[in-house]
Amino acid sequence: MKNPCFLLLLFLFSQVGALPSSYDHRQVYIVYLGGHSGTKTQQEILNHHHSFLLSVKTNEEEAKDSMLYSYKNSINGFAAYLSKEEAAALSQREEVVSAFPSQAKQWALQTTRSWDFIGLEEGFFGMNNVTASMEMKHKHKHKKDIIVGLLDSGIWPESKSFSDAGMGPVPKSWRGICQEGDSFSSSDCNRKLIGARYYIKAYEAYYGPLNTSSEYRSPRDHDGHGSHTSSTVAGRHVPGASALGGYGLGLASGGAPRARIAMYKVCWPLPGGDPALENTCFEADMLAAMDDALSDGVDVLSISIGTTGTQPAYSQDGIALGALHAVKKGVVVSCSAGNSGPTPATSSNLAPWIITVGASSIDRVFYSPVILGNGIQIKGQSVTPFKLKKRFYPLVFAADVVVPGTPKNITAGQCLPNSLAPEKVKGKIVFCFRGNGPRVGKGMEVKRAGGAAVILGNLPSNGNEVSVDANVLPGTTLVSDDAIRVMKYINSTKIAKAMIKPAVTLLHTKPAPFMAAFSSTGPNALEPNIIKPDITAPGLNILAAWSRTSSPTKLPSDDRRVNYNIISGTSMSCPHVAAAATNLKAAHPKWSSAAIRSALMTTATTTNRDGDPITDASGKVAGPFNYGSGHLRPEHAMDPGLVYDASYIDYLLFVCANGTSLDPAFPCPKDRPSPRDLNHPSVAVSKLSGTVTIKRTVTNVGGHKGVYSVTISPPPGVAVDVSPSGLSFWHKMEKKSFLITLKADEGGSGKVSSGEYTFGWYSWSDGVHVVRSPIAVSLA
Repeated sequence: MKNPCFLLLLFLFSQVGALPSSYDHRQVYIVYLGGHSGTKTQQEILNHHHSFLLSVKTNEEEAKDSMLYSYKNSINGFAAYLSKEEAAALSQREEVVSAFPSQAKQWALQTTRSWDFIGLEEGFFGMNNVTASMEMKHKHKHKKDIIVGLLDSGIWPESKSFSDAGMGPVPKSWRGICQEGDSFSSSDCNRKLIGARYYIKAYEAYYGPLNTSSEYRSPRDHDGHGSHTSSTVAGRHVPGASALGGYGLGLASGGAPRARIAMYKVCWPLPGGDPALENTCFEADMLAAMDDALSDGVDVLSISIGTTGTQPAYSQDGIALGALHAVKKGVVVSCSAGNSGPTPATSSNLAPWIITVGASSIDRVFYSPVILGNGIQIKGQSVTPFKLKKRFYPLVFAADVVVPGTPKNITAGQCLPNSLAPEKVKGKIVFCFRGNGPRVGKGMEVKRAGGAAVILGNLPSNGNEVSVDANVLPGTTLVSDDAIRVMKYINSTKIAKAMIKPAVTLLHTKPAPFMAAFSSTGPNALEPNIIKPDITAPGLNILAAWSRTSSPTKLPSDDRRVNYNIISGTSMSCPHVAAAATNLKAAHPKWSSAAIRSALMTTATTTNRDGDPITDASGKVAGPFNYGSGHLRPEHAMDPGLVYDASYIDYLLFVCANGTSLDPAFPCPKDRPSPRDLNHPSVAVSKLSGTVTIKRTVTNVGGHKGVYSVTISPPPGVAVDVSPSGLSFWHKMEKKSFLITLKADEGGSGKVSSGEYTFGWYSWSDGVHVVRSPIAVSLA
């Protein structure tokens, strides 16, 4: 495989080595054929796939040997070893929608508080209004058996978060298996963890056999990431959970603790990579997992995996194709936006049929202040269990204590491996800047050099976002402004000194939420007429279950083991939305995946707990390219009033706008619709010139009767009109359409530069419900 795209968790980009010479001529391709007609048996489908390979291979044996996966359930296609020429020949076949290399993707990495913070205090069906909560629980108590499938690094089945105590029989709708393997037997599944599989063929096709000394060839989670995301979605109530001896102490719970879990392990260690940063997940393996998951009977898919760099077309994006088939079957798919923020146009998982999730904070910090020698106290955060003695220590800047010959550039102050001189560091607190390399690796370097503690300072790009670390020595992390204050102090005195106080957990901190700096942002790099991400949810410093074979830092030299760990990333926010979708699926089993996404988006909030606009990590007001429609409010989504629905055919028509068909059975019409006409809960118009009119249709899912009126806050430089301005509903599930007209405002357009995006919103309200949609417009 050439030029795989890895979504790195921080700033470090790792380069994958070339294939072994024996594989120079071929790589794994996915050949996508659309969907199945339903008339063929699985053996007939397999034979059909083999016939495609036989058309480009020299004999039947070579054709059979080249195939890795035959997608035989919902997805029609296969993954096979092909040369570039063979793939090109197959792509010319009439039945073939696309033939593309199986790319490697990456986690979106960079729970005791998050569910309380966003208002789901009772977990499953929880609502702020206790009466409504109890009524909802009673009404839907027979709808608990929702199955959440996760594509991730596996699961640690012994965690208390996955206990099946008090749970009923496995749902009759479940058709999956509990696949055995290294340190994992069928008895590791239970009435909570009802299924587990693993997929490794594409990984081993690229890297060779798995190193089983550092990973399980089974659904068992060696890393910790998959256990963390699984318990965030659907972990049971676990009293007294905490990380590293007390941080985040409280009742750990997923958002849907009564839901069932099915794990599909598709992510594996990157050979030679940094285990604190990198796992890799191949599209061919993921598509096989999604194909099985849809056949197994999952209701929701949570996929904390994404891509960085150039975003692939929908026809060449394995997650997008798998998610399209999921939507066709009514399965909701939640995916991470990625951790490449705050750089613009970095969001991944851009298909409009996916719920794409950004990451934001909660109202909890782990306060570990620094006291400087001049008496100034500076706020810091940490979850390291190690403590300094209560006295001042010499304080040095990393760039001033590097080994001789280290280049005097910005990386000199970042505590990179083997950069610090022990004779200059021993017994001192070392101040390092974030940047290249993992944060926990910087603490390890200070420890290697004999330092007493580490202070990690944010760069301006990280702003006020602090991802706490379980450092291997005493230490704390500072926001960027405070990091600058420490540098000024060091430079202003000949003998700098400091002390670090042990961390304590503080709740109800402000502002909350704010957007995490790492959260990937819009505009949509693939289709600018659709806003991405769609929504934001807690993703900063989230506590959840962990693997007992992985340290809290994931560093090989760290021999500590924990049951729960605190980590950050859009990997953590994605399962929050998946859990909310799970609860909606249980409460409203007939709703489509589009209706569920709409309910989540149109009820999201753009204000923090103080009623002020949500800000980014630098303190500036955030917008739809940061948070989509806003911050998740699952209890409001239970009763959204109106929803914007869309079907499988609607999504095919959306893709047709770019001249592509994703289903051979559905040829694109001659008159292609504009992508902005998709019945989506948000509105985006790129390069507006003159006047554009967009149609939207809403479905009444609230009371039987209701009269809604519209409120508009137009983007600067744009005049917006909605017609009609009122909608009257007489029946539940009744539909009403309206037109949104956007016009470049000649009187005000001079204030907005060409190509610059401006933002506004419109909302429908009946006095009870507020159905809010963001508007993003750039002028030609």
